[in-house]
Amino acid sequence: MTNTPTLEDVAARAGVSTATVSRCLNAPEKVIEPTRARVMAAVEALGYAPNFSARALAAKRTQTIGAVIPTMENAIFAEGLQAFQERLGEAGYMLLVASSSYDPAREAEAIRALVARGAEGLLLIGHDRDPAVIEFLATQSVPALVAWAHDAARPSIGFDNRAAMAALAARALDLGHRRIGVISAPRAGNDRARARVEGVRAAAGAAGLNPDDIPVIEAPYGIEAGGEAFDRLMETAAPSLVICGNDVLAAGALKRARDWRLSVPRDVSITGFDGIELSRLVTPALTTVHVPHRAMGVAAAEALMAACAGEGELASLCLKTEISDGETLAPPR
Repeated sequence: MTNTPTLEDVAARAGVSTATVSRCLNAPEKVIEPTRARVMAAVEALGYAPNFSARALAAKRTQTIGAVIPTMENAIFAEGLQAFQERLGEAGYMLLVASSSYDPAREAEAIRALVARGAEGLLLIGHDRDPAVIEFLATQSVPALVAWAHDAARPSIGFDNRAAMAALAARALDLGHRRIGVISAPRAGNDRARARVEGVRAAAGAAGLNPDDIPVIEAPYGIEAGGEAFDRLMETAAPSLVICGNDVLAAGALKRARDWRLSVPRDVSITGFDGIELSRLVTPALTTVHVPHRAMGVAAAEALMAACAGEGELASLCLKTEISDGETLAPPR
């Protein structure tokens, strides 16, 4: 059986001290290029992997951040999480990701598992969760930051879901739409989905409509689910405008509109929310709310790293969204 290569093996092969090997691995900028190249060649040739467990034990730091996202089945969280991971990686942090499948119990289990595996800080989505989970994180002294939502009173780096959706709805109302239907993600345990529906209702009320008259169909994340919700709206309310709580549901509605032989936006307008790549790939391109996914991911990474290093308390930051004009919103006929 082949012995696992050690730090001493690398040092001997490169003709340097073990201290120099350690510097190359931990602070490469402090080692001159020829020496660094020789050491890294030895690392690659031997297949050496540093013992991060021992390093973490010695430093009392794991350089690991955890993230629990609701789903990995679509791209809603992908761009922000990618930027989050890239920024962590630049600073030498590792990211561990778990999915809750929109199940609060599964999210709580994932949070405990990540902390048990040494996560120094956590990125969570939205503020809805059992207070016992928050208390657990406090007793473990693990900083937790919420993204994709904003609350000035709680640590979060995100955006105002209610205001963003209200702005989109107000634009549609200004075009003359009065028969509005909403396709929303399930609102129970999802503050983002609730806030977006509230935004539509707030804009409708400001335009003189009765917010309670707006039909809301809840659907799980998925293109097919969005299509089925569109069917229900058209069968019961026949709106001139369908406002969707995210781009995935909107893509499903857009696809189903073709099955109804409806022209978008001539016969019915459809809008989304998130501004993910899908919104630009569907035909016609979706009118949606563009979320600053990458800026949010980078800012969240920097805030969590600072908190984990004891360089400051987590605070709140509200990022701006903007309406992305596509081709699916027009005045009603």
